[in-house]
Amino acid sequence: MVRAARGLNVQELEQCRYDGSKLLLRGPRRNLDGAFVACLGGTETFARFIAEPYPDLLEAALGVTCVNFGWPNAGIDVFRSDPALIDCASRSQVCVLQVPNAINMSNLYYRVHPRRNDRVLEVLSPMRALFPNVDFTQFSFTRHMLTWLRKNSEVEYAYLLKELASVWVVGMIDLIDRIDAPIVLLWLSMRTPEEYTDRPDLAADPGLVSRAMLDALRPDVTGVVEVMIAPEARGVEPEAIEASRSEAQTILTADAHADTARNLVPMLTDLLKLEKARHWDEPF
Repeated sequence: MVRAARGLNVQELEQCRYDGSKLLLRGPRRNLDGAFVACLGGTETFARFIAEPYPDLLEAALGVTCVNFGWPNAGIDVFRSDPALIDCASRSQVCVLQVPNAINMSNLYYRVHPRRNDRVLEVLSPMRALFPNVDFTQFSFTRHMLTWLRKNSEVEYAYLLKELASVWVVGMIDLIDRIDAPIVLLWLSMRTPEEYTDRPDLAADPGLVSRAMLDALRPDVTGVVEVMIAPEARGVEPEAIEASRSEAQTILTADAHADTARNLVPMLTDLLKLEKARHWDEPF
């Protein structure tokens, strides 16, 4: 049974680092010596304003340590560039990998910050050639840039989408291959993978990822869990968490985290049983 989560004031949040990783992750720091489930993901997994995000609820339901390796606005790049964190995830019995968007990653057209993947670090010459009349100095964030391009340069935007889809699939397969543990992909979204896959706005997250892109990963993972978030399950009262109203509107509610954990529990229970059986079958 999964219990309900509660809200958290940001001042209460403890953070920590793991075994050589540069990322300041959500604490308290957990012991990685025994059996554990790794939860790799983005803003929703990190859950800055939620006292008990879905990894904590999973731990209570499964009776196994679940480590929160979430990072705000994480794209593929932040995890691929952190071998220490990949090593930590590889030591798990099972790794839950939240499906990231296809926006916050370096590609042929632009480079993102290696850790703050939502920041545009450099617009490259192919991008300037594709959009010659655009002043890119107005953009600091990937989502803002792509939203503007979609609205104002629809034909050229289609070429950009094709590149992002290709880079995302290749990057995700590479990330999955680096993690030496059974991987369960977590689709956590207000939409199905078939809906509005060309939109970079928050409501479409994981932005620009389609069913075809998700299905391309299935041969490389153990399973996929799809959790659809109701619109009312995103957004909390800003006064309760001391956040801005715009920020508060983007936060998954405690109920959404509880629903996510409930959806993950059956598959993780079966996988943990298999891993335990495999361990006992190994020679001493």
